Amino acid sequence: MIRTLLLTGIVLISLPIQGFAKELRVGVSGSPPFVMEQDGVLSGISIEIWKDVAKRLDHQYKFVVQPNTNANVQAVAEGSIDLAIGPISITPKRLANPKIDFTQPYFHGYEGLLIPQKAPGLIARLRPFIGWAALSSVGILVSLLFIFGNLIWVAERRKNTEQFPREYLHGVGNGMWFGLVTLTTVGYGDRAPLSKSGRTIAGVWMVMSLVAVSSITAGLASAFTLSLAELAPASIRNKGDLRGKRIAIVEGTTSLKWGRLYEINPFPTKNLDEAIETLKERKVEGIIFDEAPLRHYLKENKESHLKLANFPLAVQTYGFVLPTGSPLRNPLNIELLGMERSGETEQIENRLLD
Repeated sequence: MIRTLLLTGIVLISLPIQGFAKELRVGVSGSPPFVMEQDGVLSGISIEIWKDVAKRLDHQYKFVVQPNTNANVQAVAEGSIDLAIGPISITPKRLANPKIDFTQPYFHGYEGLLIPQKAPGLIARLRPFIGWAALSSVGILVSLLFIFGNLIWVAERRKNTEQFPREYLHGVGNGMWFGLVTLTTVGYGDRAPLSKSGRTIAGVWMVMSLVAVSSITAGLASAFTLSLAELAPASIRNKGDLRGKRIAIVEGTTSLKWGRLYEINPFPTKNLDEAIETLKERKVEGIIFDEAPLRHYLKENKESHLKLANFPLAVQTYGFVLPTGSPLRNPLNIELLGMERSGETEQIENRLLD
């Protein structure tokens, strides 16, 4: 009797292990740097982490390539594969699916936005300085100096002919010079009004100069700021600018969800490569996708004239997908946590991203 009970206990204990002994069907989907293929060999962040975990647990497996993330997750729910890996975001909607479960996150990232980057040419860089705002301000200043030069010449040309000669051009020129040095508070002292009317005009001009310089400086500063901001190659400078913009999203990913949140005009594409081509052809104004693949693309294509927007759209966490109740879940979580704490996960990420 005791022998029978012991044998029964051994069998029960060994059931999960026997469940692991079979060759696992591992669904794979995604894009670089999480999933990459070269000469038929798969690599990438998700692949490398899975290989390390499988080696630690001594599991046999075979990869089953899936067309996209949604198909990969659905295959787990239907039971045609035992595990799904790739850049699969842990979302409330997926967690609500009673047929699937997630491991703990093995990657923490962001949802990014890829936009064009093109250095402005010389003419574009000089445009703020030869634009209407700058030229009109200079024109107003010259006109005021001309008026002041005439007034001070009329007041001083009889009693102060040495500094403001009777000759019109010479006298008005000296008056404008006096107005300029007064305006800039340099005050060389080479010319000064002697008559009461001249001093009155100069006093009024000094007060007006303070107001004029402040107004013109503020106006030019605002105009230059706006003009230089317009040199940005993309019209998207913050999240609010996304509204109504034609933005590429990759079908089967969470890109569409975040796009709807920011009220974009979505342009569906089959994969990231197709989305990038549409952006290069200027059919769209940007691409919403996981930031890590976008960083990897920019690393491998330094002359792409594209860049990441300087604001993330959302926080993303990735995990492996399992059928609900899978005995693999707890062993995988233990190994994933151990790799994260030992720094092995970070080493894999840095090697493929930076």
